[in-house]
This record gives sequence, structure tokens and C-alpha cells, in this order.
Amino acid sequence: MMSNQPGSGVSYSAIDSDSRLDNPSVTEKAPFSQHQGEVSVKTFIGTNSQCDGDIDLTVPSSNKSDNCTMNTSSPSKSLTSVDTSILSPPHHWNGTHPATHFKSKSPKSHSVNTLSMDLTVPMFFSHKVIFITGATGFIGKVLIEKLLRSCPDLECVYCLIRPKNKQTIQDRLDEITNSKLFDRLRKEQPNFASKLKPIGGDMVLPELGISESERQMLEQSVHVVFHSAATVRFDEPLRVAVEMNVIAVQKMVKLCKKFEHLMAFVHVSTAYANCDRPYIEEQVYPPPVEPQKIIDVLEWMDDDMLELFTPKLMGDKPNTYTYTKQLAEHVLITEGAGLPLAIIRPSIVGAAWKEPFPGWIDNYNGPSGIYIAAGRGILRSMKGESSAIADIVPVDIPVNIMITVAWYTAVARPKTVLVYHATTGGSNPFTWGDMSGIVNKSFKDTPLEGCFRRPNVQIVSNSFLHDYWTCVSHLFPAYICDIAFRLMGKKPRMVKLYNRLHRSIESLKFFTSNEWQWANSNHDMLKHQLCPADLKTFYFDPLPLHWPTYIENYCLGAKKYVLNEDISGLPAARAHIRKLRIIRYVFNSTVAVILWRVLIAKSQFARNLWFFIVGLVFKFVQYFRITSTMQKS
Repeated sequence: MMSNQPGSGVSYSAIDSDSRLDNPSVTEKAPFSQHQGEVSVKTFIGTNSQCDGDIDLTVPSSNKSDNCTMNTSSPSKSLTSVDTSILSPPHHWNGTHPATHFKSKSPKSHSVNTLSMDLTVPMFFSHKVIFITGATGFIGKVLIEKLLRSCPDLECVYCLIRPKNKQTIQDRLDEITNSKLFDRLRKEQPNFASKLKPIGGDMVLPELGISESERQMLEQSVHVVFHSAATVRFDEPLRVAVEMNVIAVQKMVKLCKKFEHLMAFVHVSTAYANCDRPYIEEQVYPPPVEPQKIIDVLEWMDDDMLELFTPKLMGDKPNTYTYTKQLAEHVLITEGAGLPLAIIRPSIVGAAWKEPFPGWIDNYNGPSGIYIAAGRGILRSMKGESSAIADIVPVDIPVNIMITVAWYTAVARPKTVLVYHATTGGSNPFTWGDMSGIVNKSFKDTPLEGCFRRPNVQIVSNSFLHDYWTCVSHLFPAYICDIAFRLMGKKPRMVKLYNRLHRSIESLKFFTSNEWQWANSNHDMLKHQLCPADLKTFYFDPLPLHWPTYIENYCLGAKKYVLNEDISGLPAARAHIRKLRIIRYVFNSTVAVILWRVLIAKSQFARNLWFFIVGLVFKFVQYFRITSTMQKS
């Protein structure tokens, strides 16, 4: 799964611009008054607040953060104070959203209250219990590492894990915590694994496959839920995609409605859930068909019939992944009404930008498989628009947004479900053409071991040219290699490899040939609610991202962490690249001479042209020598 994850015509429908959330006003610095060892903080409500009214917050002065100061801007319409109850979970949550904590002064207002800078993100997560689905996935692993490292006082993290092959759930969790991803955390907190608790379950089983005792334990203890489990395969059959991405959300909502202390439910969707629109607002769009009707159809329709109807059901959606993700959002807001929900929509999720270390990646999903195929010299031509924006987002950006959104949802308690886009194209655009050039350069400087050919991938928009290069640069060498393998008594594999590669390229063509724009009002609002220390720790602004450096780290990370190639093997890999360059020059020269000699032998015109060119060269050399002799004399 490219960026949990995909990438960048189509007839688009109109969008209701009135549904957009305007940028919130930033808060003024509020006066602090100390009385009997406590600090009373009053903050202004932004004009876009989703919850306005009066709330009292008193925070012990000992908890005041020296690194956090209030942001300043123009004053807002109404004044609030915030209550310390937001520092700890409600004692007996009945599953409904605590809107009764707010006295509405303006029923028509859609504002959200601006938070006290004393309540930092790590302070909020202190002594909290977290429940994560998709913990063994790419985003899930990075989320666990970031939570444990940046919020060291949290109580524990429950991870929903299914047994796989002969591995138990504890074996799978140990495999994750023993990986390179946790090297930094292992040095800072050697006993971090004691806070991780595996919960046996499966998203496709009834009641998520969770035992009765463990379900009761979750109901009585969990404060924050991160739901990132999903199938991210673009070519997944519709039945499987609905089961994993839609019905699983229904099961999660049913489970979380019983949680007594739930403060935030953060759902990970995709920025391409509404890719049939050119401009995507921060709202949940109604699906073309009610999700329950799709679920009912799956109960009686066989697989062959369903495969025939799938394109008609999806409409303008390019694959079952984006289609079911849109259905899942609708299910979440309708069946999860009353829960403290938030939706995160990342675009194409790629390797880490900064944390836990630059370039970390552990899968072939998203751009990773394409980069590796290009680095091996296998991929030479890819269909797409070189000028289209490649909206790739480093994995640490959506993870930081998830953590801060959970904090904001629990503390601000917005009245409506807020949607946050984790994209890069709007503030820091980078095209597919630029990306291909840097990928080629990176793999030539730091080549992979055992390359098939020299790295030289191109983004081709013309279908005829793409088909030509696919035939000449992909299939022809593949058949030649397989013939050689057969002659050596080995099993042929290159044609089969290229067929898989071509299917992957075809599934990505929609995203590499189009581009979208996403609204970012909530994203910007969230930045204004964080204190400087939290903004530094939980960074999610893509503007400072330097793409050439990031892509170079990405390619190096694919070599080190996905292919497990040692840097000490670079001299041999570079020598192999030089050998491939020599072979290429010799082969091209030989083919050119053979073709030209054949033309000369068959065509009088070719011979005349050849003699004319040789004569021009001879005259030029003769003139150059005469000129040089005259200058010397």
C-alpha cells in the first residue's frame, strides 16, 4: 500500500463550498492569576470553534510548562475558562459525546475553544490507556514508537494483533519491538516493552475475535482509540475490501460505544477516499450507495457476479480501496454518532522524514516498491504526468497529526466530527518528474546490489511511447533473460516478475496521471492550538521538507531496511554498475554498426549519405589542422 496507503480524465462533481471551515483565529495571551497554589487560565474562543460556552480550567501551578507560551492574535467573540476535568477521563462515560459540558452562547457558531497551553500533549497522555488496531502495519508501528518515546508517562498501549502462521500474538509483538525501528526508544527507555499489551483478535471475526474477559478490560480502561487497521491493496476483491474496511468499522464503533472512559476515537482514512473530486473539503461526503446496501448485497451475491458488478458499483473510483474507505467514513459518522470521533486522511504514505530516523521504511507499499524496481534497473518506463504533483507524505507527519488530534478531540470536545488532511502538495509541491530524476541519481550514487540494469526510470505521459518502452526496455530483455535461464537449466522468472510490475504500475496510473487539492483549515487550526514545545515534538508542517534530501534518504532506507543490504557492499555495487554501463555502450554500439552496415549494403541512398557524412568529417578535420598551423606560424 502506497501512502496506508496510495498516490496523485475524470469527470468531477461540484462541491459545496459553504461546508468548509474557515481558519480559526489564533488566541490572545491570557492573563494568569495565582491563588492558593493554583493557576486559573482563561482563553479566548476562536471564531470557528466547534464548541463554545463557559468551562473552567484550573491547573496546578507545579504542572505549568516553561516551554509552552500562548500564541497571540486578534481577540475572539466569547471568553471561556477550562475545567480540570479534561485532564482526566470522565468517571462513567455512557458512550455519548460530552456536549453537556458546554453552555452554548451562539447556536449558529461552529467555533472550537482555544486550549490552555498548560495542558501539553504529553501531559494529556499521562496515565492514559491506548487501544490501537493495525499495530503491525507501517503507520501502527511508527505510532507506537512515537507515543512511547514522546509520552513516557502513558499507562499502557493495547495492540490488537491476530496470530499469523505459527506465530503467537506475543511473538509478533516481540518481533516488532526488536526491530530497528525501536533502537532509539530502546536506548532511552530500556523497559518500554512492558507498556505494550497484545490483544488477540482479527478484524474479520465476529466481535473482532476479542475474548469476553479482554473486551471487558478494554471497556473499563481505554481512553484513546487509534483505528488504522485496513487492507490497502488496490486490487483487493470487493468482498474482502468491504469486510476489512467497512464492516470492521461497524464492529469498532459497536465496541467503542461500551468504553466507559473514551475520550477520543481517531480513524485513519485516506486522502483519496473522494478522488472523484478535484477539490476535497474537510468533510465526509455522502457515498453513491448506502454502505449497508452493499453489505447486504455481499451476503447473497456470489464472487463471479460480484466481480462483474464491481466497476458499476465503484463508479469513478479507481479501485476498491478508495471506494471502501469512503463507505467507511460514512459508516463511522452515522453509526458512531455521539462518540468523540476524528478522521485523518493521509495521502501516499512514504518513509520517515525525521523520526525515528530519516528514511526508515519496512515495506514495498506505496512508492517503496516502485523505487526499488527503479533502483534495480527493472522499471524503465512508468505511465504518468511528469508535471503532476506527487503527493507523498512522510509517515511521521500523519502519525504526529494522529497524536495531536487525539489530544485536541479529548480536550476541546468539538461538537462535530473534524476531518484532517495529511498531505504535502498544497504547501510543498513536488512533481513525479522531479522525483524520477532524484531517484535515478540516488541509486546511481548509492546503487543496490545485483542490479539488472542501470537505474534510468522515466515518467511517460504518451501512451504510445510508454507501450513502446515497455516492449523494448521491459519485455524484450525479460524474454532474453528467461531464454538464458532455460539454457542454463534454471527456472525462468523475469517475464513473471515484469507481469507483476506492470499490474502494479497500472493500478498506480490513476494517481500518477492526476492531481488533487485538499482543504487544510483544520490542519492549520491544529497548529495554532499547540504550544511551541509540542509543535517541535509533534511536527506535522511539511513546508520545511527538502524533497531531494528526503528522496535520497528514502532510497537509502529502502536499501538498508527493506532489502537489508549492508553499506559495506557499496564498492562492489558501484563496480557492478560500471560493468553494466560498459555492457550497455558496447551493446548499443554493436547494434548501431550492424544496422548501419545492413542499410549500406541494401540501400544506395544510405551509402551516399554515409560517404557524404564521412566527407564532411574529413573536411572539418582538414580545416581544423590548417587553422591550427596558421595560428602557430
